[in-house]
Amino acid sequence: MTDDLGIPYDGPRPAQRVVSLVPSLTEALATVAADRLVGVTDWCTHPADLAARDIARVRGTKNPDLAAIRALAPDVVVANKEENRELDVRRLREAGVRVWVTDIETVPAAVASMERLLDGLGWDRPDWLADARRQWCGPLPRVTRRVVVPIWRDPWMVVGARTFTGDLLRRLGWENVYADRVRNPDGARYPRVPLEELDAAGADVVLLPDEPYRFTATDGPEAFTRTPTELISGRLITWYGPSLLEAAALR
Repeated sequence: MTDDLGIPYDGPRPAQRVVSLVPSLTEALATVAADRLVGVTDWCTHPADLAARDIARVRGTKNPDLAAIRALAPDVVVANKEENRELDVRRLREAGVRVWVTDIETVPAAVASMERLLDGLGWDRPDWLADARRQWCGPLPRVTRRVVVPIWRDPWMVVGARTFTGDLLRRLGWENVYADRVRNPDGARYPRVPLEELDAAGADVVLLPDEPYRFTATDGPEAFTRTPTELISGRLITWYGPSLLEAAALR
């Protein structure tokens, strides 16, 4: 078995001690075998009962406590190419720790990646994963509205090309303005765009998620004078786990 980057996994199957450095994958793995999760990041907030479990916290996705992870003696650490630093992955491997890295840019790729991960770890595939494949991996729907999705402010950054969120939006029937190379000539995944340009981009609505930047009713909407705004759960449009079933209700 190999991870999404083609690195072989030679650990025990089923894996009994897993550290997850990706909040969405923590949630996904917990639906199958929460008792086998021995370490997660401070940002891992789901499932709701995670905090009540005896699971070590190993700091954040960008600054994991590598010594604490090694001390947990995991069979494998689960990481993501975009969310975690290659340096941390390399240092763990140099210390003899197995790391499984996922690499995701589309919803079908996310579903396939989770199937590969669970099969690689020797874990059962949960029912929600098959439901996610049925609901998300079919033909693209008709576009019903054009959206802009900021992920940060000062500087303003938005969801661009070749991103999981952009593909999820398209599969909801929402066209991402900045997936277009005319709007995003460099094809950047998360381009910086001046606020004035965002407000004049021709979107039907600006979607303001609560992560990674926490937009709220008083922080974000007031910046836009031309385009309507909507607050939206960041988990529903950026996570690739059981939240996919909840996100389907946005259609």
